[in-house]
Formats: sequence, C-alpha cells, structure tokens
Amino acid sequence: MVAEIYDILVVGGGPAGLAAGIYGSRSRLKTAILQKGKPGGQAATTQELENYPGFSRGTTGPALMEAMAEHAKSFGTEILREEVIDLELEEEIKIVKTKSGAEYRSKAVILAPGAEPRSLNIKGERVLRGKGVSYCATCDADFFEDLDVVVVGNGDAAVEEAMYLTKFAESVTIIVIHDEGVLDCNKASAEHAFANPKIKWVWNSVLEEIKGDGLVESVMIKNIKTGEISEMETNGVFFFVGTVPKTEILKGKVELSEQGYVITNDLMETSVPGVYAAGDARVKYLRQVITAASDGAVAAVAAEKYLAEEEGFKDQVLHAQEPVLVAFWAPQIEESIAAVSKLEKAVSELAGKVKLVKIDTYRNQRVAKRYGVTEIPTVVFFKNGEKVDAIKGSFSTEEVAEKINLI
Repeated sequence: MVAEIYDILVVGGGPAGLAAGIYGSRSRLKTAILQKGKPGGQAATTQELENYPGFSRGTTGPALMEAMAEHAKSFGTEILREEVIDLELEEEIKIVKTKSGAEYRSKAVILAPGAEPRSLNIKGERVLRGKGVSYCATCDADFFEDLDVVVVGNGDAAVEEAMYLTKFAESVTIIVIHDEGVLDCNKASAEHAFANPKIKWVWNSVLEEIKGDGLVESVMIKNIKTGEISEMETNGVFFFVGTVPKTEILKGKVELSEQGYVITNDLMETSVPGVYAAGDARVKYLRQVITAASDGAVAAVAAEKYLAEEEGFKDQVLHAQEPVLVAFWAPQIEESIAAVSKLEKAVSELAGKVKLVKIDTYRNQRVAKRYGVTEIPTVVFFKNGEKVDAIKGSFSTEEVAEKINLI
C-alpha cells in the first residue's frame, strides 16, 4: 500500500501551526498538523488574553486556540495527536516520524514547535503560573496596575521589561544575584533603571519560593552571602531569564542559531528547500500570539507557492517528452527580455521539435540556484529531465540552434 502523501505537514499546533493549517487547507492543499497534546501550545495556558486584535478584554488563551483549531478543521486541516521524534527533510518527499511509530510523508513541512520560558523550577513557580507568575510583561503588565511585583533576572530583557512594568505597577522589585550596582544588562538600561523611582533592588539574592493560596501573595528571598531568608509580600512575579526553543530534534536538520532558534528569511524559508519555520521557535524580534499567527500564514502561503513552482517545473521541464530550453530572465534586466524574444523566434522555427519555458528569477530564485544560474540571461538545455548544456549571457539565434541540434 502506497503511503499517503500530504502537501503540507505542520509540526506543532500552537497559534503558528494552526494559522498555517488554516492557510494551507484554504488553498486546497492536503494539510495536517502533528501536535503532541491539545492544540494551542503555550497560548492555551494563558488564561487572560487581552492584546490579540479584535478581542478587547474579552477572550482567554484556551478559547482563542480552540476557535483557531475549529477554524483550521473547518477548511479540512487534519489535527493529529502525535509526538514528532525525528525528521528526514533533505529529499523531495519529507518524512516525519512520530513516537507512535507512524511515519508521515509530505511535499513541504512547516516547523512550528514553539518555545517555552526558561524555568528556574522554584517552589511554587509552576503551580502559580498564570496566577501571578508570568514570563511576559507585554502580555500581562496591565493585570498588575497599582500592585507590587517582583522581577527575576538582571539582563537586558529583564531590566527593559521591568521598566515597562513601571508604567502599570505601583512598585517593581528586581532581585539581583550580584553585588549592589552590578547588572548584566547594558549600561544605558542600567542607568535608566537606577533613575526610576518605582524600581527597587534586592542585591546578592535569589528567589527561593513563591507562596500563595490560588494567587501569588509573597516570595521568599535568600541572601547568598549571609544565607538569610526573608519574606516579601508581592502580587506578582515576572521571570526574565530567557526562553528555550523546542528544537532539539531539529539539530543537524536545519540551520539553527547559537541559541537553538531556527534561522529563516522573510518567507519563513529555512536552510532546506521545502521546509519552513514559524512562531516562537524561529529567530525573531517579538514572540506573541499575533506574530506567531502571522508567521504561520506567511509560511503556508510560501509553501503553496513553492509547491506550485516545483510541480510546474516538473510538468513543463523534467517530465517533458521533447527537449526543453529554460530561459532564466528578469523583467528589470533589458538584455534578458531581448534574449527571450530571440529564443521564442528560434523555437518557433523548429516547429515543435523543442519547447521553451521561461522562468522569472525575480519570482523564482530557487530553481535558478539549483541549476547554478548566476548570470541573467542564461539558457539551460534539458533532455529527458536532465540538464545537458547551458549558455550564459549574450547569445545569437544561430548559437542556440546549434546547441539544439546537438541534443
């Protein structure tokens, strides 16, 4: 039995993966999302969600993610409960392997495994997450208006986010492991923070425990020099000690940054043709539900164009019965426009013995790169799906005719 081949397989069912599913299925592509648990990812654990456009103070993370999942399914997206453990991405047909032993095949893959805040595993941190414990000031700062909060971390992100929190909170106490006045952030951010009257400091200390009955009520702070533990009342705890991308299985598969995030271009293309990445697991400036959904939409549209180009090239060139001339041109290069006219004339004189296919390299750089096209215009000669010759730069009609006679 021949294994089913999808047009697009999405690894991860958070907002990026769900948006990719919506756009993929709506383009009439056979699309499936592989998700370890319930769809929604990290967003599904955010109880209050106030900054997603169109839902002013009126939705929750779980509700929005459920709506997105239903939206994807309404267009035909399959959402499969599978944990991905390995991928084979180099060939034309990609293979995604899961913990259940199943193997899924697809022409394109969108990687959306997400990322998670780095946890310090402090007592009370996990149980009070979303109940006063937060990892995102942009998401949650306004819940703490006129309240007191604690910030854990002293790098650039921690200090900048603490400054943002002062727009809402009554006071922001930053717990710093270093001696007084020593921070890991840049000097400018440190100066601004020291000058902010709403920011307080606890030096030479670490957070030992977060306490509260249903909501954060206080924290236990340990002085690392004296060993003394003291209790401080607070309404919230913000951790800014970095995020961890869920890309362990992608090592050696696609190009990753030093921090383990997937490197993409603006089309969400990774270093491997036909493989895209979206959401928090990729290198990006802002990690929010809205930017993840945007990534997913871009990735799915780019994948749809990729598949159309690949299928078109196979049908017109690689599977053609007659020899094929492929003219690589670009509308902004006048010489290439004239070259196409010459080719059209040469092919018309051969009365169907050869076929001409024109590829605009401005729109399709992938095929040009695959066949080593570095100069425009370039003509590549194909026979039985194989490249047999090429002419780079200027040429005459006679030169083209001579090449055609040789193949």
